Amino acid sequence: VQLQASGGGSVQAGGSLRLSCAVSPRTSSLRTVGWFRQAPGKEREFVAAIRWSGGGPYLSDSVKGRFAISRDNAKNTAYLQMNSLKPEDTAVYYCAAGNPILTTTRDSRFYDHWGQGTLVTVSS
Repeated sequence: VQLQASGGGSVQAGGSLRLSCAVSPRTSSLRTVGWFRQAPGKEREFVAAIRWSGGGPYLSDSVKGRFAISRDNAKNTAYLQMNSLKPEDTAVYYCAAGNPILTTTRDSRFYDHWGQGTLVTVSS
């Protein structure tokens, strides 16, 4: 299984970016796609997740109201729309696929496959 993340870049505070994550192949055992991020000197943290079947979305409190996650099953691609970006959103963003249950959706240990990461830089 390969995950290809794209769409990162540099933007000023208040701006928007859309990240994409193409999953190949999208097997029935990988029911959830998620986004995590890691800022310099910090641990990786959960951002958002959605189930291919339509369950979710699940969003961290820090991005609720600003970010949205969606998926296109026909394209085997998940998206993270990021609006009203803040400097503290600066990080490498990773997409991941796995089969976590509801209570483990935000836990990176329950995702088996990871993309290479895409850098998002937000300047003030």
